[in-house]
Amino acid sequence: MELINIREYPVKNVLSVLLKDKTTDKNIIFATEAYTESDIGAKTQITEDILLGFRALAIQPRVLKSMDEQSERTRKKAEVFTPSWICNKMNNHCDAEWFGRDGVFNIENGQSWEPTTEPIEFSKKNEWQAYVDSTRLEITCGEAPYIVSRYDTTTAEIIPIKRRIGILDRKMRVVNENTENEKEWIKWTYRAFQSVYGYEFQGDNLLIARINLLITFVDYMQDRWQRKPTVAELKKIANIIVWNLWQMDGITGTVPFGKPKECYEQLSFFDYMQGINDTEEETMDCQIYDWRNNCTISYNSMKRG
Repeated sequence: MELINIREYPVKNVLSVLLKDKTTDKNIIFATEAYTESDIGAKTQITEDILLGFRALAIQPRVLKSMDEQSERTRKKAEVFTPSWICNKMNNHCDAEWFGRDGVFNIENGQSWEPTTEPIEFSKKNEWQAYVDSTRLEITCGEAPYIVSRYDTTTAEIIPIKRRIGILDRKMRVVNENTENEKEWIKWTYRAFQSVYGYEFQGDNLLIARINLLITFVDYMQDRWQRKPTVAELKKIANIIVWNLWQMDGITGTVPFGKPKECYEQLSFFDYMQGINDTEEETMDCQIYDWRNNCTISYNSMKRG
């Protein structure tokens, strides 16, 4: 069983983009010891050649990994498994705060839910745009189950669009209900994607999260307009995704393991002698993009306000 396929549309069309790290201007790194049997270290950059050399199921969501591998990743990297119904419950709580009422997008029923059927009501005329633009961040996002819900995280079954519960899925429902033509729809779809952020330490998880958002874009385009996105549209959404889902050590707000060695500037003899006993990696603050102000900022500066 496969939930993603890097060798087929749409992933193969923008795989090189999905591997980029906007902070280092290189590729994201594995940041895990899970691939040592393939002679791949934690600091190894993820490349297309490496991925295409893997067996078909090597890069797949957690639900398709062996129980031993799941347990090992939890033990070593505190990787947490979150069922879809928990993601829905927490997203419902956030929306109840935003709307001032419960049951906006669905009604919970134990470990399941039933989507509401009427269009989402807003108290003000243009408030739907404010909801789409409202920024949300999933910390240590893993495969981004809070942002998009393509598949059930416990059964691996694909979730129909009308039953999806992710933060971005909710925004896309609002976009669908409030736009009348394709031009307006795609404008607000891009804005919806620009409004959701997430960071992750392990590179394989981050790649899966980025792919999940990419395929979500394709799903909604096909559902609403009965066509696949063009390569140009895929590249544009992939660029947004790569800026908004980035690789970071969440404790320090910096690139995992410090600045890549090949990024170091040439040192003078005196600089070298002064730092010869310094074995620590040079830190590098992660950069993110402020789409509304059209500028980059560091994550740490954003935390400081």
